Amino acid sequence: MTSIQLPTSAGTTERYMIRNAPLPPPVKGAAPRFSRVAYAAAHVVVDPFADNNPTLDVAFDWERTLAFRHHLWDLGFGVAEAMDTAQRGMGLSWAQALELSQRAIAEARSRPGAVIACGAGTDHLEPGPDVTIDQVIAAYEMQVEAIESAGGQIILMASRALARAAKGPDDYVRVYDRILSAVKEPVVIHWLGEMFDPALAGYWGSADHMTAMETALSIINSHADKVDGVKISLLSAEKEIAMRRRLAPGVKMYTGDDFNYAELIAGDSEGYSHALLGIFDAIAPAASLALEKLAANDTAGFHDILAPTVPLSRHIFKAPTRFYKTGVVFLAWLNGHQEHFLMAGGQQSARSLVHFAELFRLADAARCLADPDQAASRMASLLKVGGLDQ
Repeated sequence: MTSIQLPTSAGTTERYMIRNAPLPPPVKGAAPRFSRVAYAAAHVVVDPFADNNPTLDVAFDWERTLAFRHHLWDLGFGVAEAMDTAQRGMGLSWAQALELSQRAIAEARSRPGAVIACGAGTDHLEPGPDVTIDQVIAAYEMQVEAIESAGGQIILMASRALARAAKGPDDYVRVYDRILSAVKEPVVIHWLGEMFDPALAGYWGSADHMTAMETALSIINSHADKVDGVKISLLSAEKEIAMRRRLAPGVKMYTGDDFNYAELIAGDSEGYSHALLGIFDAIAPAASLALEKLAANDTAGFHDILAPTVPLSRHIFKAPTRFYKTGVVFLAWLNGHQEHFLMAGGQQSARSLVHFAELFRLADAARCLADPDQAASRMASLLKVGGLDQ
C-alpha cells in the first residue's frame, strides 16, 4: 500500500497509509440518468506559464478548463458556469466570466444532451455609497443580455452592489421584479450567504435569514413562471427545508448546502432538493455513482457512497468558507485533471499545508483519490516545497 509522511495539527508528522481503493471508474458510453437535476459548479484551470502578474491577471488553460466540463457532462451533471467556484469575484472578472461562459456554451452545443447554465450578476459594477438601484438594474440587464445572446440559461447571482445600495426589502423587490419580468427563459436564483461572501450580509433586506426568506419567497413565488428554481447557500439544512416547502409548485429547490447535501438530496416525505453544488466539482465520480443509486431507488447505496464525502466537503468548506475553491482545485490536481496546483489570484496559498494534509486523508476515506499513487506523489511534491521531505 502507498504511504506518505503528512503533517498534523499538533505540529508533528505521521506516516499515513492510504487505506481505501478508489471508487470504480464510470462506465463509458451514454451519460447516466438521475432522478434529481444535478449541476456541478465548475472551477477554472489557469495557464501556469503565462508571463503575467498572477495576483492581478488571469490566463486560462482553455484546453484543461473545457476538458473538465466534458468530464462533468460525461458523469451526467449539468455545468454551472462562471459561478463563485470559478473564482467569480475572487480573481475572475466579468469580462473573463463572459468569455468563459461563451466558450463553455459552445462546447455544450458540440454534444447532445449537455446542460449548462451561467452566472449573471452585477460584478462589473463596483459597490459604493453612490451606486443607485437603477444602476444595479442596468448592470443585471447587461449581463443577462450577454449570457442570453450566447445561448445560455441564466443563474441570477446575488449582487454585492445591491446589498450595499438597498435600503430595505422593497429595493430587492424592485430589482428582481424588473429582471425576472424581462428574462427570456426561467432562471435559477442564487441566494449566497455571507459565510461564502461577507459582502452579501443582509441580503433580501434583513440580517435574519428567516425574515429575509419572506422577501425572497414573495419575489420567487410571484414570478414562478420565470423561476426554474432557487439555489440556497446558507449551510443550514433546516432553513433550506423550510424554504423548500413553501416554494410555488414547479419551482425547484437546488441545494447549495455543501455541509448537508446528502440528506437534502435524499429528501423526506414532503419533498427533496435538486443540486447545484461546488463540492460536486471535487467529488464528481462519487456523486454520479450515488445519484445513479438513488435513481434506482437504492437509497442505502446512495448514502453508502455519498455519506463518506460529507466530512471531506465540510473540511473543504470550513471557515473562512470563501476559500473553499482552493480545496476544490487541489483535489482536481491530485486526481490528474490538471498538471499544476496554481490558481487565479494566487489563491492556492489560501489554505495551509496542514489543511491539505487533512483533505488528503478525508479524500482517501471517501474513496475520492482516483489514482492513489499519483495523488501521493503530488502531495509529496507540495510538502517538499514546505520543507517536508519524504
